[in-house]
Amino acid sequence: DKCFHLLVLPPRENASEELTDVLNELWHLDTNRLKPGTDYIISPQGRAGYVAKGSNDARDKAREPLFTYVNTDKLKHIETYAHFIKLLDNYERSTGVEETVTSEELQENRLFINAAVETEVMKCAHKYLVRKGQSPSDVMDFKRQLYDIWFKLYHRQRGGGEDSCGFEHVFVGETKNHQEVIGLHNWVQFYLQEKHGHVDYKGHKARAHKDTPDEDDHVLSLQFGWRGLVKPIGSSFIGVSPEFEVALFTVVFLMSDEKMTSVVAKIDEYVLELVVYRYGGSIGTSYPKLLSSNDRDL
Repeated sequence: DKCFHLLVLPPRENASEELTDVLNELWHLDTNRLKPGTDYIISPQGRAGYVAKGSNDARDKAREPLFTYVNTDKLKHIETYAHFIKLLDNYERSTGVEETVTSEELQENRLFINAAVETEVMKCAHKYLVRKGQSPSDVMDFKRQLYDIWFKLYHRQRGGGEDSCGFEHVFVGETKNHQEVIGLHNWVQFYLQEKHGHVDYKGHKARAHKDTPDEDDHVLSLQFGWRGLVKPIGSSFIGVSPEFEVALFTVVFLMSDEKMTSVVAKIDEYVLELVVYRYGGSIGTSYPKLLSSNDRDL
């Protein structure tokens, strides 16, 4: 995403050994991550072509959906996923339209944060951030910090009210000027929107034809249509838990005060570029970019 009219991507910086170790610990603690081939099956299909920004003329290189199968019963019975899914219909899709947050929606936000903070992956992130002086040690204060980072509303489009927040942009997705898709970097939302006929997967966006993604890859660059608009290229983790993404990007966000942050780290078998844009004390956008996997350069 080129958020907030920023046209230049942040320069990449290699993550420190300490930060790389912490990010890998988060990965290994993500026990709620779904297993490819067992809990879900994806079909990457063809490589999508070039689409100009703002254009909705995209040749479909994928006749079938991206997700062939997802164990939805498992999603319903893992607490963080269950609370997460309830948040996905809480937002006005168009930027420039002020959000209205009900007391029920506020409670849903809190329940998700409460459940996420109880997981080992978030406890690890909290412990590290406290040690680095970036988060309060008190759990309630940490929850408030997470709320401000992910759920505090702000103005994304000039002239509108408080029309966006980090959670909405990253996990739910938005449309800008009724012309383009922005955000929507979450696989659960993608799957549910695809299931309901709102998302049309157009194909993967590997950098070269020979680099077709594997069905067990946990990071994917892709092109898709959403409610009549096309996102030329986006990227997302696949199969990971929502608490893992919140923990990972919260750490990257808090470990830098730059408006744009991009760190490269080897996490498990993946060399990833983790990109975060900030909007004051909140996340503007965040997403992973796969640089290499299983020793294959992309």
